[in-house]
This record gives sequence, structure tokens and C-alpha cells, in this order.
Amino acid sequence: MANVTAQMVKELRDKTGAGMMDCKAALAETGGDMEAAVDWLRKKGLAKAAKKAGRIAAEGLIGVAVGGLKGVVVEFNSETDFVARNEQFQGLVRMIANVALDVGADVEAIKAGKVGDLTVNDAINSAIATIGENMSLRRAGEVSVTAGAVGAYVHNAVSDGLGKIGVVVALESPGQKDELTVLGRQVAMHIAASRPQAVDPGGLDPQLVARERDILADRFRAQGKPEATVAKIVESGLKTFYKEVCLLEQPYIHDPSKSVAQALKDAEGRVGGAVKVTSFVRYELGEGIDRPGSDFAAEVAAAAGQG
Repeated sequence: MANVTAQMVKELRDKTGAGMMDCKAALAETGGDMEAAVDWLRKKGLAKAAKKAGRIAAEGLIGVAVGGLKGVVVEFNSETDFVARNEQFQGLVRMIANVALDVGADVEAIKAGKVGDLTVNDAINSAIATIGENMSLRRAGEVSVTAGAVGAYVHNAVSDGLGKIGVVVALESPGQKDELTVLGRQVAMHIAASRPQAVDPGGLDPQLVARERDILADRFRAQGKPEATVAKIVESGLKTFYKEVCLLEQPYIHDPSKSVAQALKDAEGRVGGAVKVTSFVRYELGEGIDRPGSDFAAEVAAAAGQG
């Protein structure tokens, strides 16, 4: 077996853009022959996938899977919405969500997870080579309970467990599983619609709360309010803020006359025990991805051969 050096791996990576471990494997398989290693990567679709890796992938699907007392959400991106309607692509996202259910929400662990003889990463690269678009597993999240149920909801579903917004929510409770699952789906629908940032104020980022506090204080100081009054008004303003961003304090979408906390309390008799939301994950496709602006005039000029 040829001695594969770090310099050889770097050279092959520079040539193909493939991952370091893939380059090392290619050199090992080809006895250190650089050109043969390039061909090996191309046959595997890895070099082709690397060439597409710089393109923005902000479309795709959110996948949701629930098993037992655990639920996961994954975001798998493609370049176009058209590809997200492809059955092969949908099957890949469903497979990734099921692997995440087994191995957890760490993206690298999911990619290394196996389905048959292939890893998830192999399956992704094969899909890139076949379909011809950049794709990436962007993120994954999970919730679980020791007793109770995990509720799930997918908005704009294109297939079972696949859509544009996905939510899983953990309900700890000694109550009836079937009733809890129904309640969990209703709460998950609320989360999809209302975009809470935390279950309760204690779960908010302290920097977010401090920033909101400063904004409120500066606003009322500018109105000439005395400092003692400002402090009281700020605390009142924070309560309003919490009702906007904290799940339990938001008006429940299924009955806006109640907060989510009140709705859960009211459900205890039907469920057969106390219900506590311990965590949730809400993913919306493409949120936070910096999409470059489109210069229509430049596109037309380029198409006409002027750019």
C-alpha cells in the first residue's frame, strides 16, 4: 500500500474540492496515483459534488420523525424548489430524519450514520451527482421525554413528515399517550404559527432580554420619565414582550382567550394528569440563510452575451 502523505491529500483536495477523508480514501484505493484518485472521486460523484458546493442551497425540505418518546427535525437544502418535489430527494430527506432519530441531532453523526452499506453522506453525494444540484444537511434538532408524548406538525406538507415548516414539542406527563399526542400536535401547530423563541422567560437568551430592557428604558427616558418610573414601566413592558416570544405566555391560536399555559391546564382533566412542555424545536426552511440579491438587468445582459 502506498504511503499517503498529508501533502498528497491536500493536492488532491485542491484539484477536486472533495473532502479530506474522501481524498485520503481515494489515494489509498488507487495506490497513491493522483490522476486515478481524481477519477475514483469522479466515479463516486464526490468531485462533482464539490464543484457545486459553493452554490447557495436555500430551498429543500424540513423533515420530521417521531419514534417512541423522541422526535427530530432536520433541514435538508437544495438549490431549487423544483428538486424538493423530486421523489428521490423526498426519500433522502425522510431517510435522514429516520437516521437522526437513531443517532441524535449532531449533523456529522447523522452524515456518518449508515443505511445498509452506505453512509448518509454517501447517499447525499450520490444524489448531488444524479440530480445535479448542490445539497446539504444544514441542521438537526431533537426533543425527548421520560414519560408523556412528543407532538409533531409539518406545515405546507408535500408528503408525510416533509414540508416547509416542521415542529416537534415534548410534553412531559403521566397522562394518556393518545390524548397527549393529539394535544402535542395542537401545541406544535401553535408553535409553527406563533414562532415562540423559548418555552418561558427563563429559556430566553439573557442578551436578548437585556437588549429589550435597554430599548424600553431608552424609549421612556427620551419621554422625560423619572428613573424610578422608568424601571417600573420597563418591567411592565417586559411582560408584554414575554407574551410575544414565550410559548406558555402566548395567546393560544386554537383559543386566543387563553394563554398556552392555561390551555394546557384545562387539558389536564382530558389527558389524565399534569402536562408540562419541556422543549420544542421549530425549523422553517431557509431561515437565516443569506440569499444574494438578484440583479435582473445583469442577468439579462449576461443572457444576451453582453456581460
